[in-house]
Amino acid sequence: MKLDTTNHDRDSAGMTYVYPVVSRRARGVSIGINLNPNNACNWRCVYCQVPGLTRGAAPELDLVQLERELREMLARAQDPQWMQAHVPEEARRLNDVALSGNGEPTTSEQLGEVLTLLERALSDAGLLGQLRIVLISNGSLVHQPRVRAALEQLARLGGEVWFKLDAATDSLRERLNDTRIDSQRTLSNLVECATACPTWLQTIAVDFEGPALAGPEEKAWIELVRAACERLAERNANPLRGVLLYGLARTSHQPEASRLSALAPAELEALGKRLEAATGLEVRVSP
Repeated sequence: MKLDTTNHDRDSAGMTYVYPVVSRRARGVSIGINLNPNNACNWRCVYCQVPGLTRGAAPELDLVQLERELREMLARAQDPQWMQAHVPEEARRLNDVALSGNGEPTTSEQLGEVLTLLERALSDAGLLGQLRIVLISNGSLVHQPRVRAALEQLARLGGEVWFKLDAATDSLRERLNDTRIDSQRTLSNLVECATACPTWLQTIAVDFEGPALAGPEEKAWIELVRAACERLAERNANPLRGVLLYGLARTSHQPEASRLSALAPAELEALGKRLEAATGLEVRVSP
């Protein structure tokens, strides 16, 4: 197994819940925790690389097995020989643990318990407070009390959320993410998320029979982000950390795959500069 940025195979380590990847955005090795091994998600993004994706929620997790796999992967990732054998030289550093996987992790009723065992495993490995913890989420369930509690727990561990914001209009969100959550709920959930835990925006820029985030859609995205920043300031809450803007790098396994293509790197960089100028947020671009 040789890791690279284009292969995020959740089965690469031969485990059920835990897998290593080289992340473009993290710029190092990320240990993923897959809370959706049943390939179920409450959204269906057209660019999703999960084969056999179905609508649904995370299944009941075997927390004993998950913790055992996590401890084993943490040990492997701290072994220089493992890094040399499996990771490109420029990415040979352990960057984070990411709650992500083959669906929306906040659909798991055991999210809080997972965070507790993660804290225990990192502490025992001497990595608590040194290794970043990231929750990668579409943010659709932030309004639920159990999810809000988990976000506050994550914040206490020094973690952060990457909140998916591909679209700011109902029409593009339905087309790109195949969900009918409306823009007002998205805005409200984003503000609640950032209030509870440090939050980055995670936005894909893709050509879907034309650039998806362009013209009126780009303007709407900027307006929604500005509105979120204003509400956070009114609450005296921590501001948004920034924007992780990325392009299409892996093959979609959705029916729309043939209609998708990556933007040219120069086009992606130009978009990033416009978003940064319009919002005042740092924008990190990953082609």
